[in-house]
Amino acid sequence: MVSIRPVLSVLGYLYLGLAVAMLIPALVDVTMRNADWQAFVFSSLNVGLVGMLLIVAMGSALREGLDTRQTFLLTTLSWVTLPALGALPFLWLGVAYVDAMFEAVSGFTTTGSTVLSGLDSLPPGLLVWRSLMQWMGGVGIVVMAIVLLPFLRIGGMQLFQTESSDQSEKIVSRSVELIRLIGLTYLFLTVVCIVAYWASGMTIFDAFNHALTTIATGGYSTHDKSFGYFENPVTGWIAVVFMIIGSLPFVLLIQSLRGAPMKLWNDPQVRSFLWLITLVSLALTIYLGLSQGIPFSKALLSSTFNVISVITGTGYAMGDYTTWGAPVVGLALLLKFVGGCTGSTTGGIKIFRFLVFFGTVKAHLRRMVRPNRIIAVSYGPTRLTPELTFSVLAFLVVYLGTVGILTLILSTFHLDLVTAVSAAATSVGNVGPGLGPVIGPAGSFASLPDTVKWILSAAMLLGRLELFTVLVLLDPDFWSK
Repeated sequence: MVSIRPVLSVLGYLYLGLAVAMLIPALVDVTMRNADWQAFVFSSLNVGLVGMLLIVAMGSALREGLDTRQTFLLTTLSWVTLPALGALPFLWLGVAYVDAMFEAVSGFTTTGSTVLSGLDSLPPGLLVWRSLMQWMGGVGIVVMAIVLLPFLRIGGMQLFQTESSDQSEKIVSRSVELIRLIGLTYLFLTVVCIVAYWASGMTIFDAFNHALTTIATGGYSTHDKSFGYFENPVTGWIAVVFMIIGSLPFVLLIQSLRGAPMKLWNDPQVRSFLWLITLVSLALTIYLGLSQGIPFSKALLSSTFNVISVITGTGYAMGDYTTWGAPVVGLALLLKFVGGCTGSTTGGIKIFRFLVFFGTVKAHLRRMVRPNRIIAVSYGPTRLTPELTFSVLAFLVVYLGTVGILTLILSTFHLDLVTAVSAAATSVGNVGPGLGPVIGPAGSFASLPDTVKWILSAAMLLGRLELFTVLVLLDPDFWSK
């Protein structure tokens, strides 16, 4: 049987951290003389009390560390319970429970889908809390992707095994140093982004909020028009740069900042990612110029911004790109499946899995021509083991199957096909707005039935946890001795 005491002890510390974070929007409300600060203080006290009780009750249970099964359980419970507690301030402010939970799940998973409208007039503390949830979720995603998932060997992530992701039965303390470096790099990039936005003409409030959600590739904005609210093209290009940065492997970003910038370009998935967004953005720019008559500079910014926002799962919008014609809608749907690089804050399938998939298909075709020839599948200079390629292919099948099943379930609630498919793809891929007039860039998820919101909340968590982290808990062998 899995011992849950160490897991509960770690959760206690996470809840304490969440309680401290809730005081930041409270301070913002106090500074701006908004009475809603009480919602965050009361929520902080409740969450902090739960955290303290768990830490005291579990005592020294964490002394021996966590084994593989406990790590699976901790990862899932963290992503399920933190949004549940993060939803408390919304409840204090009168938001319905299902909407509060949806907004918190979307925030922590950096999906960016929202049920709230009238963002321009919402209390400042609430806007800051939405941004903070995405920022905290973003750094949590990076830590999970770099430290935990390679250790758990999910979806080919073992390819990115570091010395901090110990392959033995215990996760050792070397992970602590890597987590510290990730946190410092994440904070540094956020501060630089804040300064850049502010220098481009944003107010300090908008700059703070948008920097948090840009680095996290989350997409929550303080305005209903999202980035369409800002008229300065420089602001849009700054967002493009930092969305790309948030989509790159953080281990390589750390190495680049420490004097090895070529580490980034030498990584196959980084090169493929940059070529993809460049080619698609240029193709869409030409399309807009020819079909819509949009000037080149404006078309280039709109195309590049929206392409990167969709691919990375950031979810920002610069205008309603679904009005650009059916080909653009089809392109946007396909891009929702892509995602950024492994070890970044993005969602989706991830570039490296596509590279492994295409490499496997290429090797199979060559074997068909010459059956006796031994052809290895490689990722850059690394030869991939059959176990790793199978892990990637299994992930792709489960991912696409999950989107398909979810689409079928959503269609039973009388949603049109575009809304059902895009809602499923958006939620599992943690992308943000869907397609169509209801949940598209110009709409929101507010009008969907409550049951659909619960289903999509579960799908967002399932997608963020890379599917297998949750599915393995359903295996009876997981719980047996």
